[in-house]
Amino acid sequence: MEKEKIADILQTLGIKEMNNAATTGGLDGWVKTCGNELVSYSPIDGQPIAKVALADRGDYDILMEKAVKAFESFRMMPAPKRGEMVRQIGNCLREKKEALGALISLETGKIKAEGLGEVQEMIDVADFAVGLSRQLYGLTMPSERPMHRMYEQWHPLGVVGIITAFNFPCAVWAWNALIAAVCGDVCLFKPSSKTPLTAIAIQNIIAPVVDEFGAQGVFNLIIGSRQDVGEPMLNDSRIPLISATGSTSMGKKVGAIVGERLGRSLLELGGNNAIIVTEKADMDMAIRATLFGAVGTAGQRCTSTRRIIVQSSVRDLFIERLIDAYKQVQIGNPMDEKTLMGPLIDEGAVGDMDRALAAALEQGGKILYGGGSVSIEGFEAGSYVLPAIVAAKNHYPIVQQETFAPILYIMDYDHMDQALELHNQVPQGLSSAIFTDSIHYQEQFLSHRGSDCGIANVNIGTSGAEIGGAFGGEKETGGGRESGSDAWKVYMRRQTNTINWGGELPLAQGIKFNINL
Repeated sequence: MEKEKIADILQTLGIKEMNNAATTGGLDGWVKTCGNELVSYSPIDGQPIAKVALADRGDYDILMEKAVKAFESFRMMPAPKRGEMVRQIGNCLREKKEALGALISLETGKIKAEGLGEVQEMIDVADFAVGLSRQLYGLTMPSERPMHRMYEQWHPLGVVGIITAFNFPCAVWAWNALIAAVCGDVCLFKPSSKTPLTAIAIQNIIAPVVDEFGAQGVFNLIIGSRQDVGEPMLNDSRIPLISATGSTSMGKKVGAIVGERLGRSLLELGGNNAIIVTEKADMDMAIRATLFGAVGTAGQRCTSTRRIIVQSSVRDLFIERLIDAYKQVQIGNPMDEKTLMGPLIDEGAVGDMDRALAAALEQGGKILYGGGSVSIEGFEAGSYVLPAIVAAKNHYPIVQQETFAPILYIMDYDHMDQALELHNQVPQGLSSAIFTDSIHYQEQFLSHRGSDCGIANVNIGTSGAEIGGAFGGEKETGGGRESGSDAWKVYMRRQTNTINWGGELPLAQGIKFNINL
């Protein structure tokens, strides 16, 4: 990468030579840090981008005090005004879309289109949240007692802890922070240590709006170790909700620790997403969806397509056409608009992919295409691989696991009941899809005995969800729901209210409890 181009990106986003890793989100909100340094490396060429001064436990305590104090006043700001603040944040994101999208590509290895797409997703969430700020509805219900009125209302919850993964360093923050903000909550954001600069850029972008609205302490960022930051967050009873995105193993630890103190967890964990391709499928559409689902973000999405369950009569044709499509994928520098697949996040991810392919072979699978590292001229130190297609059985232990890499396992079926059985026989339950022109197959897939995932699509791939629907999955995916629909409710506390406007005190269920006074 050209150093001048990198410097321009960083300068546009207000990122300096050494960045603090704890901030309250305002222009003057940086907290003094005295921890160690963290270097952000680009997976494009393996070279360092910039250093970050890690926060320590003292920084955590300072930020939490600010967050708790900020909540006391912020929750009293009218929700539509909070929505106006988020609207202006969305406008700031629009202004910095190109630079922030470029930084995402630089720090994660996503292709340029995906980096820009992630920023657009943040903008879309901001727009959604603005409308939501006037729709935090409760319900009114009839009382069984005369001259009584019953209703429910929703109150801000408090401090929301947000722990994100490297693959979506911006969008997941927006799902949580912007919706929590219109609900009246404040947030403490702990990003992945692999993408600290993107998190700092977000703080810089929103800072003018935060200051204009006097909302210092509402959007808090802290970058630090598990010991200094992560574990204190999970154990802190001042944080009623922890929203964590990552692996299933990580989520189990988060759920156990937060559950021990009876806190709430919103978990977005691993996926083992499958597409069923029927004999009645539009083959062109199925191939395109499979290609993007398996190769997009180099297979490093929780919604990436990991399994193809194809009807036996079209299996050979599907594989032949899919391999032809894979051969057309240009791998290389994600900043180049011609590139369709960039690098994996680091060499550790490359090792994970190699080990998974070796396990697939050992367990009886056969590599039909790809696999192994790729040398890109001028970027030899980058983490580039050839996406792999593997013939496998669903019960193989490696197929039952999520490998965060572009590995696609293909298996066949004879009848739909068998396809659905294979589909659901994995521990994860995030995203799913079927390609068919049969309304019978479609409705069976979407029925109670169909897909057991939180997301089920027809003639659309597993990857690339819109923000308007609730996002999340079942089983070992964690059960959390973020983004659209009524996912806002997890960031609030429900209160049922009963008002007696009469002169008597009747009890519910007709209970008599008389006493002479």
